[in-house]
Amino acid sequence: MTIEATPRASGASAAELDAADPLRSYRDRFIGADDPGILAYLDGNSLGRPPKSLPGLYADFIGDQWGGRLIRGWDESWLELPLRLGDRIGRETLGAAPGQVVVGDSTTVSLYKLVRTALHANAGRSEIVIDSGNFPTDRFIVEGIAAETGATLRWIDADPNQGATVDDVRAVLGQNTAVVLLSHIAYRSGYLANIREITELAHAHGALVVWDLCHSVGAVPIELDEWQVDFATGCTYKYLNGGPGSPAFVYVRSDLIASSRQPIWGWMGDKTPFDMAAGYQPADGIRRFLSGTPPVLGMLAMGEMLGLIAEVGIDAIRRKSLLLTDYAIALFDERLAQLGVTLSTPREHEVRGGHVTLDHPVFRESMAGLWQQGIIPDFRAPSGIRLGLSPLSTSFAEVELAVAAIGRLLPEAR
Repeated sequence: MTIEATPRASGASAAELDAADPLRSYRDRFIGADDPGILAYLDGNSLGRPPKSLPGLYADFIGDQWGGRLIRGWDESWLELPLRLGDRIGRETLGAAPGQVVVGDSTTVSLYKLVRTALHANAGRSEIVIDSGNFPTDRFIVEGIAAETGATLRWIDADPNQGATVDDVRAVLGQNTAVVLLSHIAYRSGYLANIREITELAHAHGALVVWDLCHSVGAVPIELDEWQVDFATGCTYKYLNGGPGSPAFVYVRSDLIASSRQPIWGWMGDKTPFDMAAGYQPADGIRRFLSGTPPVLGMLAMGEMLGLIAEVGIDAIRRKSLLLTDYAIALFDERLAQLGVTLSTPREHEVRGGHVTLDHPVFRESMAGLWQQGIIPDFRAPSGIRLGLSPLSTSFAEVELAVAAIGRLLPEAR
């Protein structure tokens, strides 16, 4: 399968940018980077490529640990894996000191736990703030919590091409605000929220904040401790490359852990689980946010990606991310803007995450054709193609091929 990319009208070509890229060799450390049937994989912000080290890692685990140690593996290693891996995620990607991050449940369950925890901690207040453009999971979770607790939802109607700003949040905060739930990066537009200022603003009004980091962890620098964030969670199958359905992480600021009461009281979060006690007593420390049996197999892959992130450094990853998104926007300006396509992602670096969204009425019906060509972005309603650019596994050539293929879809280009 061959698709020729149109030469750029100006500036460096994709080949020149790839040749100058100091991180270009890392692309070869992922499975599928040389697959001739996939010309451009631009959906790493939904599911990251697997590292090439994984087949050996899983074979060793199945043969030596699972097959060799059997049930003894829990005592020897697996019971502590959610805490060890949580500390690694905190150190390499979250700016979090040890003992504040644990891995275990899905993002949905983690969000439920954290919002309910924050609501309980702010007893006497009953309003939950969220933006109407947030990811469906976030919105559905708070709608369900409101239905079961009687809490009131305060909706922010943010600019759909951005996300919730400091001013947007200020306009809805009040003396009854208990919890603010926002995404660090808007899933559709790629808008990067100002965590520090919004968190400070919420605290000034006596509210607690839960941050959804799904589209930012592993892609942009995060400093949860420095920003005094209360609670945060995020999935691990995007930029942490944990694989389909890999478990989410939970962050709870250290001074809040001891007084936190999370709502799903499970065996693994008990203080002495093997005493089989009659009543639940929450474990000391962040372990109290566990509920069920840790998904060990789902944690292995992200450990490999965290090793790569530590090797490269999150600042270098961010630099490459901005170069990729700059290039995608430059190609949009040159080839697509005059064909009726709209850019739905901020141009400014300080408010742009790791993906670029382009809108046009024909895009909904065009996705299947792109995938058949080996061009794999994703679609977000009502009319957006989202280019997810994973800095360690995405090349500039992939971006150019994708934009060229998108351009050929447009009626104006025929």
